[in-house]
Amino acid sequence: MSSRIFQSVIVQMKDATTRTIGVIDPEGLVVASSDLSLMGTSIEYAEFQYDEEGNKTVKCEGRTFKTLGIGAGDDYAAFAEGEDEMARTICLMAAIAINEAGIYFEENHDKRAFIKNILSENILPGDIYMRAKELHFASDVTRGVLVVRHIAAMDLPAVELLQDAFPDKQHDFVISISDTDVAVVKELPPSGDHKYLQKLAETLEEKLESELALKTVIGIGTPAKHLRELADRYKEALISIDVGKVFEADKTIISYESLGIGRLIYQLPATLCEIFLSEVFKRNPIESLDQETLFTIDKFFDNSLNVSETSRKLFVHRNTLVYRLEKIKKITGLDLREFDHAIIFKVALMVKKYLVSQESKFQ
Repeated sequence: MSSRIFQSVIVQMKDATTRTIGVIDPEGLVVASSDLSLMGTSIEYAEFQYDEEGNKTVKCEGRTFKTLGIGAGDDYAAFAEGEDEMARTICLMAAIAINEAGIYFEENHDKRAFIKNILSENILPGDIYMRAKELHFASDVTRGVLVVRHIAAMDLPAVELLQDAFPDKQHDFVISISDTDVAVVKELPPSGDHKYLQKLAETLEEKLESELALKTVIGIGTPAKHLRELADRYKEALISIDVGKVFEADKTIISYESLGIGRLIYQLPATLCEIFLSEVFKRNPIESLDQETLFTIDKFFDNSLNVSETSRKLFVHRNTLVYRLEKIKKITGLDLREFDHAIIFKVALMVKKYLVSQESKFQ
């Protein structure tokens, strides 16, 4: 926070007391004061320590000091003339006022806070353009949004490592969203696309694993062409992680653009999914298929419905595979060698997997 904000608060408090009040920087230099003659001078103060009430205050050379927090940084301190109880009260009140001004300043004049408000939809769409103009923030630049999620809580070193990976603090933003999620908003070069974001995610994943031994899952949204799109792209990154957990559990980097039909299934109501399964499996429920049969089906799909290639991968005779496919047809009424039937069965398997994942959430 700038000295201008410090001085603004001090000036407003000046008429409320005859005591000299002000703010010093980490080197003891007075950066704001009700006594203008002190501005730019250095004053002595002792090392800060917590008092019996947990306040980080100190009395030194006829003044009382109180360290500042969120708004200015813990190395700055407010001071008031005197070492008595009144001085302590005035000093604490000055510190509170400055910190509150600092929070307001960050929320209204800090680009990082601005981006966080957009992602969390704490700002009206109509206000985004005006706020961007106030912050001299380009609104129509293409940006990528990633969400880095750790299984356990994302500790401070991990957040700092991610922040260090993006030194341009005016164009790239690393924002801690929760104990497990960190959002990355990266301004993209003209050639930046899906492949660029994929490569970026791979670099971040490797960095976190090699330097901090952290296992992460990274979701990638589609590029945002305007600031107004950031919230939607952030949601896409979150959906990528959730859908990937269901349909692509083996992947640690999932892009919204590559989710395919899984993205549609994930948005369907559970009741509609159950109706679909009951219509597809009229003869017998999908549970009537044993694990060996389901494994055979997966391999058959993996090999593009090619009987010869699938039998080779399964190390079984071609006729054995044909027999298994006939058995599946008899149980379900679907012939997987027919493209239309194969599509229906594939979707049904994904729907079933989705329903199982939803059930596990409430157990």
